[in-house]
Amino acid sequence: MIPLVIKSANKIMNFNNIDDLKKAGFSGFKKIGDLFTDCSSIPKDKGVYLVLNPNFKKEEYLQIGTGGHFKGKNPNVSLDELKTNWVENSLVIYIGKAGSESSKATLYSRLKQYFGFGQGKNIGHYGGRLIWQLKNSADLIICWKSLVNDDPRTIEKQLIKDFAIMFSARPFANLTD
Repeated sequence: MIPLVIKSANKIMNFNNIDDLKKAGFSGFKKIGDLFTDCSSIPKDKGVYLVLNPNFKKEEYLQIGTGGHFKGKNPNVSLDELKTNWVENSLVIYIGKAGSESSKATLYSRLKQYFGFGQGKNIGHYGGRLIWQLKNSADLIICWKSLVNDDPRTIEKQLIKDFAIMFSARPFANLTD
């Protein structure tokens, strides 16, 4: 396993260690499948969230995932693209945000959209769509960090940048910075 130490928001965070994620202010750590049925524990604050691959499980890909076809767009990519995007030895496989200076979205509303999209609904959460082409997507873990004073987009971009510095790639399902 590659040790990752990330400096972000003036705190050092190891993306590959759940205890360090918790020390950096992330909470939740719930299975996606459980959140499909009850997402009441997700805060109604702006913030950032991570999708985690517990135990660094080797992924199995679906040719056709469970993601919705928002505005008729096919969310699926080729198996070769999935394999190319996969980042070995990484617990974090997607970094997302909820809310911004121009958006009133909350972690609760954004993740609820994300889960709906992952269940095939025609919902606008196209970012992170590669998650829904993973065979075990319901077993992945979501954690989040509420942000009161910081802009979620700024923090998300910094986390992706820090991740890319350490792995020479963005997280698996982050297709843009």
